Order: sequence, then structure tokens, then C-alpha cells
Amino acid sequence: MITSTSNPQVKQLQLLQKKAKERELQDVFVVEGIKMYREAPKDRLIHTYVSESFLRKNPSVFEGVDPLTELSDRAFESVSDTKTPQGVLCLVRRRRYALNDLLEGRSPDTISENISETADNQRNAAGAPLIMILENLQDPGNLGTILRTAEGAGVTGIMLSRDCVDIYNPKVIRSTMGSVYRVPFCYSQDWQGDLDRLKRRGVRLYAAHLKGEKFYDEISYRGSSAFLIGNESRGLTQETAELADAYIRIPMCGQVESLNAAVAASVLMYEANRQRRG
Repeated sequence: MITSTSNPQVKQLQLLQKKAKERELQDVFVVEGIKMYREAPKDRLIHTYVSESFLRKNPSVFEGVDPLTELSDRAFESVSDTKTPQGVLCLVRRRRYALNDLLEGRSPDTISENISETADNQRNAAGAPLIMILENLQDPGNLGTILRTAEGAGVTGIMLSRDCVDIYNPKVIRSTMGSVYRVPFCYSQDWQGDLDRLKRRGVRLYAAHLKGEKFYDEISYRGSSAFLIGNESRGLTQETAELADAYIRIPMCGQVESLNAAVAASVLMYEANRQRRG
């Protein structure tokens, strides 16, 4: 059992929790909690860490788990990213997706017991991809919520601009509630080029925009569709907005001008879901 907070493994875990560059360098990310541990694809699970008190209460959970490292409660608290640690933390190998994975909406992780039936039924019913395109999103909670909602709404993939928050940020991971394992996503290295490629593949781009002439539920999303969601405070850049095939807007009452990015994205995703289920 590791008891010292100065232990090299403890220091390494602390670094992985805080530094995106270190996660990128090691090609791993950190997940916490028993739910995230149980849902982690077994072929990508690298190392499991458990607190002394949690292991004492749940010894059968970790029978046969290898490698497994026990940490004292104090040492575990020092590597946890939460105020009330659940007692389980593990390192998971990252997955690499390409733009085609988003169009197809399938990855090796979804061809298994972790398959998202909602997404598969949605895709089969519509026969067309449904993609979320996020530009310069900065709030970890927003990104995690969008990813989680995307799975529930049957979205086939998510494309992010390079300046978006790191999807492997611990706060993002927690917000996804496991959807990070199952929803294909990629960071675009050629933003304008990738948007053009989507359009050439027949994907219509819809921008949630204050200048939208039609409400979001007046447009059909039964064909290949993608929603453009911009930065929380500045919205979409002009260059990206100009690539949209249509501007859409969500009706507002009172003095509210716009919705939170994750809420707006959720409204749009579930309208597409409603149409494709009809």
C-alpha cells in the first residue's frame, strides 16, 4: 500500500489530473468513481487505484484486477480531483477517432456490451449522420453535458476546434457519466477544411445564431445534419458562421438573449431526435 503523498506514482497521478500536455504525452486519461470504473472498456484499462477504506468495504469488487494499487486514504485524497473522493481511480488509454468515425458513428468500443442502443436505433432509422460541431467551447461542464446528451439523443459524433477545452479534463470526464467511452469525437486540425469536407459529404450545417430567420423546429434534420455551437460568451466566429447552410434560432421570452451552450445544444439535438423517431 502506498501511504506517502511524495510517492512517484502519486506525483504522476497528480500531474495527469492537472496537465493536458502530460495526458497527451502518455496517451491516457484519469477517471474516478465506481460507475466510470465499471464502464471503462477493459481493453483500455491500464491501472486501477483504490483507497484503503473503499477496498476494505468492497474487496470482492477488485478480485482478479491486475494491476491494482492500494493507496492510504490520505494519499488517495491527494490524487483525487473531487472534494469527496469515491475511492476508485483508474488510468484509461485514450482512443483516436477520425472524421469518418463521426460520420459513421461507430467505434470499437460501441461494438460490444457497451453499445449505445439509442444511437444505433437512431442511426438506423435516419440513415444519416448527426454531428455536433463545437468551436472554442471553454467550460468543462458544458462539454461534458453535451457529450452525455449527445449519446442520449443519438448523435453520431462530435467535432471540436483545437481551442476547445480538453475533453479529457477531469471535470469533463465526470460530466459525461461514461459517454466519453462511447461517443466518437475528434479535434479538428484543419477547421475550415474539415467543415468543407463535411459539406462535400452531404452534411448540412446549421448554426445556432441570433440572426436565424427560422426557429429551430421549422427545419428538417432527417438528412445528414450538423449543429454549430460557438463559444459561451462570443458565439461562433464570423468565418465559421458564414459556412453554415442555414441560421436557426431558439425562441426566447423575457429579456433573455440566448441559452447556455450546453442547453442550446441539447434543445437542438433532441429536436433532431424527435424528428428522426417520427
